[in-house]
Amino acid sequence: MTKLRFDFPGRALFVRLFGGDVYAVGGFVRDLILGRPSAEVDLLVARRPLEKIVGQLEKHGRVDLVGKSFGIIKFTVRGTTYDIALPRTDRAGARGARRHKDILVAADPGLPVEKDLERRDFRANSMALRLVDGTLIDPFEGRKDALARRIRLTNPAAFPDDPLRVVRVARFASVLGFKVDPSIYPAARVVDLCGLSVERVNDEMFKLLLDSPRPSVGLEEMFRLGVLDQWFPELQALALVIQDSVFHPETDAFGHHTVWAHTKLSADQAAALGRTAGLPAPKRLALLLAALYHDLGKTTTTRWEFKRGRMAVTSCGHDIQSERAARRVLARFKVQTWGGVNIGRLVPLLIRTHHRAGELWTNRAEVTKKAFNRLAADVQGEIELAVLLDAADRAGRGTRLVRGLDRQARWLVRKFDELRVNRETIKPLVMGRDLIGLGVPPGPEMGRLLKKLYKAQLDNGFETKAGGLEKARRLIERTSP
Repeated sequence: MTKLRFDFPGRALFVRLFGGDVYAVGGFVRDLILGRPSAEVDLLVARRPLEKIVGQLEKHGRVDLVGKSFGIIKFTVRGTTYDIALPRTDRAGARGARRHKDILVAADPGLPVEKDLERRDFRANSMALRLVDGTLIDPFEGRKDALARRIRLTNPAAFPDDPLRVVRVARFASVLGFKVDPSIYPAARVVDLCGLSVERVNDEMFKLLLDSPRPSVGLEEMFRLGVLDQWFPELQALALVIQDSVFHPETDAFGHHTVWAHTKLSADQAAALGRTAGLPAPKRLALLLAALYHDLGKTTTTRWEFKRGRMAVTSCGHDIQSERAARRVLARFKVQTWGGVNIGRLVPLLIRTHHRAGELWTNRAEVTKKAFNRLAADVQGEIELAVLLDAADRAGRGTRLVRGLDRQARWLVRKFDELRVNRETIKPLVMGRDLIGLGVPPGPEMGRLLKKLYKAQLDNGFETKAGGLEKARRLIERTSP
């Protein structure tokens, strides 16, 4: 019998309370075997009714009964929260599990730990570790699968019962670098995913993007598993759109110059650049979603055109169409504010302007501060994200991950700094209250005047509030009867 050496801050308390009946389960055990740090510890307490478990825990910390009907509680002690569950069985309802909530859960304190492990998704997740002595309970060769870095189903017959498992295959493959057992693909493609909630799909997608060294691995798995077909048809369509091989030499595994191949590489580069830049998770998510959706418009704008002496594949206006498509996708998934960042508003702006940074570089010999002001304003001051998206798009022509900004991106950062264009300098200098002081009443005319003044500010018509007020006086006089 295998025993593992391990510890975590609450281990002694749980052993004292529950002796040999408490186990660490799931990802903690898998990560321990892989030598990876694990942020969370999920626990299983056997042979004790839930009420008794709650009574023992309440003396030592805060108990949250939010999942009590499923035999799950949350316990917080010394700032750490643990999910604590009874052994249970999961099965689909009489009509199947079209929705995640259709799964019937039966908690049973007397259920053997091995039966609880049997209901879990993948063998590498179907292990338990007895806290009292480190004994590994591994009835499905999970340790072997974890060390081999492969995903195999614990119970293939039960795989369709929980449609979320199909999406989790992609995330685990991407985040952990595991290979998917080929038998999973045909099983996954017949699972109806439409009953999943957008919140659960978002959660899996966001983790895939944020936690993967290369998000392209998980994105490709979503393609193979049929997740894109059912949930992200806009991305699925990119696999059938070609790009000009002169400007986009990148290909898929079979040599096709598709937008999908470029999109995956752009997501990888965005992940690398976001990590290098030290972006907080919400800003990294905005960058990654912008990279993922930045070329959606190519499905409707791509055509052949005779250009520069040859027939070329072009996609004129795809930035505008991509913005519109991204807005539709984000609205469908109810993506709004996440971590304090308005993802739903920011991502489309980044996509709409994702060629503008490159245009500044192309015209660098004659470009003026006005163009930098306008770009900064159009991305609501998120200049760094605009530069990083431009760099990720450009680097999305190669598979080697970038380690930092290239020459073009460094020039952009330097010019924004030299010209003193930043979030603060693009704030409107003249506000509505200032116009009231000049005798302009609130209303549509004030709104039009404020827009004219802000445009003049961005065009370097004035750089101080006093200059703005003088400009306002002239405009007012010009429109006065």
